[in-house]
Amino acid sequence: MEHVIQLHIEKLPEGVYLATSDEVQGLVAQGRTIQETIEIARDVARKLIEAQSGPSTTPLPPAREVFDYPLIVAT
Repeated sequence: MEHVIQLHIEKLPEGVYLATSDEVQGLVAQGRTIQETIEIARDVARKLIEAQSGPSTTPLPPAREVFDYPLIVAT
């Protein structure tokens, strides 16, 4: 099953990027580029969602067929 989660990505003074999410507790990922950070965040989110799934947890909603995606274009 696919899930859509919102990531918050910020560039740190050290020049690396940090990703967190309010939707997946404990998700923290750091990478040298935005793409690398997103890939690491995806792996971390997958593992956290699998570990946190259980009868007492609230599941994330499944991915919808139509959704908005923020596209950043550098000029």
